[in-house]
Amino acid sequence: MPLRPPAGFISANYDPLKNPDAPTGVSATGGDASASVSFTAPANVGGSAITAYYAVSNPSQITVSGTSSPINVTGLSNGTAYTFQVWALNSFGPGPFSAASGSVTPAFQRGLFGGGDVSGGGSRQNAITYISISSTGNSVFFGNLTVGRYSLTACASSTRAIFAGGEDGTVFKNVIDYVTIASTGNATTFGTLTSNGRADLGGASNETRGLFFAGYNAQTGPGFVNVIDYITIASTGNATDFGDTTSTVAGLAACASSTRAVYAGGYQGSSPFTAIGYVTIASTGNATSFGNLGTGVTFVSSCSNSTRGLFAGGWTSTGYTSGTSSIQYITIASTGNSVSFGNLTAARGQLAACSSPTRAVFAGGTETSSGSAVQTMDYITIASTGNAVNFGNLTTAIKYLAGTSNCHGGV
Repeated sequence: MPLRPPAGFISANYDPLKNPDAPTGVSATGGDASASVSFTAPANVGGSAITAYYAVSNPSQITVSGTSSPINVTGLSNGTAYTFQVWALNSFGPGPFSAASGSVTPAFQRGLFGGGDVSGGGSRQNAITYISISSTGNSVFFGNLTVGRYSLTACASSTRAIFAGGEDGTVFKNVIDYVTIASTGNATTFGTLTSNGRADLGGASNETRGLFFAGYNAQTGPGFVNVIDYITIASTGNATDFGDTTSTVAGLAACASSTRAVYAGGYQGSSPFTAIGYVTIASTGNATSFGNLGTGVTFVSSCSNSTRGLFAGGWTSTGYTSGTSSIQYITIASTGNSVSFGNLTAARGQLAACSSPTRAVFAGGTETSSGSAVQTMDYITIASTGNAVNFGNLTTAIKYLAGTSNCHGGV
């Protein structure tokens, strides 16, 4: 790549002594056929204010302009590795290219939502729907679970999505299903959980292991449990005992980086839990205390990128009459209490979530104001605190569903 941008940007006022310096600290995050390129503006802007920045890909020299960091570069090829350089332009001409970013490889970013309950009157769903996380819009039918159920959980690697546990209104299930994320179609049986079937459990994963946290079985006992199961996602088979959560709990949610899985919230007695716990995914053993949520919640949703975990929505009472729109976040690598992030578009519990490196999407649930299942999907930009905005709608209004993606923080 040349040291200076194309001559076509040189104007009649061109003066190399008044051009801006190169931006610094260029980094990129891969998306779906795209990349978000971040940088620091140069301290020396030259003889006049900078009017635009240009991010250039290598290979292909795809060039996109913007007025500030980050710049979203589209039109890339999934599966191809790219680096990026950025340069600045003022009225005296273009400045030099920055140093190149690290390499990123764009990939399709698919979120899946499975199972759930439409009305609470026995309409247990086996449908799986999907979204492209990088593009707002409504969900699309993917296929069906092996059995319709609600209050299940989900996790995923970059290639497989796993759905585990739940109940069908009569029987608590120990079934684990999987789908190949890139190929729409019905789920296949993966194996079973270690204990009797259970619902209201949490799920999280990295690229190799899926973990299932605690839960509840009122049918065959022992009721609330503290068991943690794990599976090797690439190899079908029954789950294995990993260790125990810090207390017996159900209605919790979990998320992960590539090394840690973190769970939070839930219920057992009269008040929802505030406790946050974590495990090191590669090492079996009992969970350790991480910190506390700002507010105790049950039937909360969770997802993450590689650094931040988010917990959104839920019920602040075990009577399921008082919901919250609050979104809280943690830094997964650093133990401590959660911090307020913003709010969902409406207070609701029994929702699901999925995420990419840049976006978190929260879907479905029971809205507090009406008590009805909703179709709503909200999203946030994970790096920037603030309130959620509308993403689109699920194919049907549904609650007690599970969500995951092929591009969350653990993969």
